[in-house]
Parts: sequence; C-alpha cells; structure tokens
Amino acid sequence: MGARTFMVVGGTSGLGLAVARLLVEEHRVAVLGDVPDEVAAVSDDLECAGIVCDVASYDQVRAAFAEVVDRYGTVDGVAACASMWAGGDLADLSPQHIRRAVEINALGTTYVFKEALHHLRRQGFGNVVYVGAMAVTKARPGIPVYRATKSYGTSLVESLAEAQHSNRIKVMQLHPGPMPTRLQERVGDEFLDEISAGPEQVAVEVVRLLQLAPDDLYVSGERVLRADGRW
Repeated sequence: MGARTFMVVGGTSGLGLAVARLLVEEHRVAVLGDVPDEVAAVSDDLECAGIVCDVASYDQVRAAFAEVVDRYGTVDGVAACASMWAGGDLADLSPQHIRRAVEINALGTTYVFKEALHHLRRQGFGNVVYVGAMAVTKARPGIPVYRATKSYGTSLVESLAEAQHSNRIKVMQLHPGPMPTRLQERVGDEFLDEISAGPEQVAVEVVRLLQLAPDDLYVSGERVLRADGRW
C-alpha cells in the first residue's frame, strides 16, 4: 500500500518507541509524549514528527491529531501505548498517584480513542491498537489500581469495536505480559518479574495489526496476544 501515516501515543520509550522504530523504516510516523526533551530526542533520532502531548488533557490530544492530519492529510493507524504504572497495595498509593494513573490510563485512553475514531470515520478507514496488559486476564496481587485502569481500556475497546459496523475501521487490543521497560522506573518502582518479553518482540505484533488493510480479515475487538509464558 506504500508509505502510510501512523501515530504512536506514548512513543518515547518502551514498547511505543520500539513500535515507532519499526514503522519509520517505511512510513510517516508521529510520536507523542508528555516530556518535551524526550519527544525532541526521539524525533531527532528517528527523523520523524514529534508532538508534546499529555493524554490526560483532551485539548492537547485533539490538537495533536489535528496537527498530524493537517500535515499528512490522513491517519492510517494509531498505537495507543501511553500508560502509567501504579504498583503496590492500595493503602500505600498516594491520592495524587492514583488520580494520575486514572487520568492517563482511563481518561487519556478515552480521549485518544475519541479523536482517533473521529478522524478514521471521517476518512473511512484506519486501525487503532490499544496496548493492554495480561494483568487484565488474571488478577495479580499488588497492582489493584493498575489492573483496574487497564481493565477500563479493555472494556472501552470491546464496546467501540462493536460500534464500528465496518471492517474498514478496526479497533483492536493487544495484551502483552510484563516487559522490562521504563514504565515502572518512571514512578520509582523496580521491575521484579523473572519471566518477560522484550518490547522489540511485542512491537512486531503491534505493527502487524497497525498495517492491516481495510479489506483484511476482521479482527476488531479481539485480544490478539494473550501469552507471556506465565499463565
């Protein structure tokens, strides 16, 4: 299909960055992140567009999508990778940490889907891939807030997928297991899992879903990847 345009929300580190690295080889890519220095560094490194965007702000999300559409005309796919870690017992989490996790993982995901689907419906095609977590499938002790916010995203995707009524707009979700990324480090937690997949491995599957053509097999709403060697 030639070069296409993709947005990677949360693309300055971890899985999002790995996705962007794969896409820039053949496509136009816009990386979104909430830390200006990180966005600038990734944009320079990958030679792609970089947009500073806090997904917890609907105005910033709307402006970011408008900027990409104004620059490239269309959005062929959106990888929703932005997420905040909230590990630890509920009693140990500060109200500020809880609020921010909900703002990013729940509200932010909603805002991204709202704008993504607005533009995809307008143009009549495109894919959205939500990066969930295996923790949604099976409860794990010590991450009640993180699991709850990621479960919100899963429920949102399932409902939105059913609402499209078209194979040309695919709303998909991918549930990787633990990955050794900066997700935990950014809030001061350690990565403790002994079994994990690398973001580069999972990124291949995200990119495959993003590049599905409008007439490819209907997989909207499916949980595409649900294995990490743990369960």
